[in-house]
Amino acid sequence: MHAHEEGHHPPSYRLLIGVWGALMVLTAVTVWVAQVPLGFLNVVAAMAVATCKALLVTLFFMHLKDENWTFKGMVLLVFVILAIFIGFTFFDTAYR
Repeated sequence: MHAHEEGHHPPSYRLLIGVWGALMVLTAVTVWVAQVPLGFLNVVAAMAVATCKALLVTLFFMHLKDENWTFKGMVLLVFVILAIFIGFTFFDTAYR
């Protein structure tokens, strides 16, 4: 067995079901926020919930929680760059 694989333990079913439940609750929150008239804040709220859901998926289902800090930092950098591009798109459409 490799030294990299020694510290990895598969997540328990209880944890995975809890994460799935949290994703279902966040999906319900997304639907609820979409029905509340908040103006431009609807987009902000939807993106915040989507970010939380993406974080749960990457940490637990893609096992990023068990990776080293260099790999976590690179994934974080990708998400920051993606957020910048999405933010620029929203700024462009908001001022048309």
